[in-house]
Amino acid sequence: MRVGEALIGEGFEVAHIDLIIGERDGPAGIAFANSISQLSMGHTPLLAVIRPNLMTKPPAVIVPKVTVKEMDQAELIFGPAQYAVAKAIADAVEEGIIPKEKAEDYVIIVSVFIHPKAKNKDKIFYYNYGATKLALKRAMQNFPDVDTMLYEKDRSAHPFDGRRLTKLWDPPYLQIAIDIPDLEEVRHVLRNIPDSDHIIFEVGTPLVKRYGTEIILELRKEKPKAFFVLDLKTLDTGNLEARMAVNATANAVVISGLAPIPTIAKAIKEARKTGILSVVDMLNVSRPAEVLQKLKEEGMLPDVVELHRAIDVENKEQPPWKFVKEIKDSFDVLVAVAGGLRPENVGEAIGEGADILVVGRSITRARDIEGAVRRFLNFMKPDTDQFRVMTDF
Repeated sequence: MRVGEALIGEGFEVAHIDLIIGERDGPAGIAFANSISQLSMGHTPLLAVIRPNLMTKPPAVIVPKVTVKEMDQAELIFGPAQYAVAKAIADAVEEGIIPKEKAEDYVIIVSVFIHPKAKNKDKIFYYNYGATKLALKRAMQNFPDVDTMLYEKDRSAHPFDGRRLTKLWDPPYLQIAIDIPDLEEVRHVLRNIPDSDHIIFEVGTPLVKRYGTEIILELRKEKPKAFFVLDLKTLDTGNLEARMAVNATANAVVISGLAPIPTIAKAIKEARKTGILSVVDMLNVSRPAEVLQKLKEEGMLPDVVELHRAIDVENKEQPPWKFVKEIKDSFDVLVAVAGGLRPENVGEAIGEGADILVVGRSITRARDIEGAVRRFLNFMKPDTDQFRVMTDF
């Protein structure tokens, strides 16, 4: 059994085809028989026919994805959409996409999308013809292969939802720390920060303490697709606080490196289980490598280690990026650095191997917030698809 998918067109007439093709006496055959014999109101299956009394080989059953409520919709399914699917299958056999010798052995199930507001029959025909033929070709070629999927998963944008960052896969990143405990001021800051694939946001501890974890939902009204790091600095009940971060739609949760190892490990385990990243903040931890070694022995290394120099000791201690190499040489983690970063030293921090550059006041307190951000972005990579021109593949 093979599976294919394709989307072609635009507007209300856009065609999105999902299909299964396989042997009559296998799972595809069973599904085919069930599809045509088990009717559902508004989703009546129909055979693909080139004209009345001439069905396709392989036989194909068309199942509407959208509930058909009006006769005008039914006419589009039983007219241009049905003909388009049938013609595409016939041409696919003629062109060798489907081997002719297998045409009597295969069956096809085609799920067809017709928007309730679709009107243009020409677009419906040609879009569905192209999408069905492309889906068949992809099915027979087992497209995409696993490597293509893995390469594209973080680079691709969904047509209806855009791109959402779930993993920090392309460092370095600029992490803008928002510690301002005033929601209106925070909104002003967010509105002035340009969009970039290499910006993530830290919801700082003062902001969380004032408004609670679900402040992220308010911030998403300004930056709905953003990657938000919830800085809880967890010291106890690690799994509980990690779950609170998940429930608030955080993309990562911060645990204090001063917490007991079992607490950190529970938070990391919960973060892994629920699909967010874990960050261990080493603020005031004298030997970060020892904490990481204990976590490694537990099988619970975090995704990110933050080497964090406190504001009160910025003039007394070495910059945190001086210790990045030590961590990265011993542990497979991303390393964030916080404390004292300026545009004039960010190049040095990246050169030392820092993956995430945590910057707060230099941006959030700047008179020209956008200008301040862009000075840091000069050291980041271009946006993911900035120089790629493509339709799909």
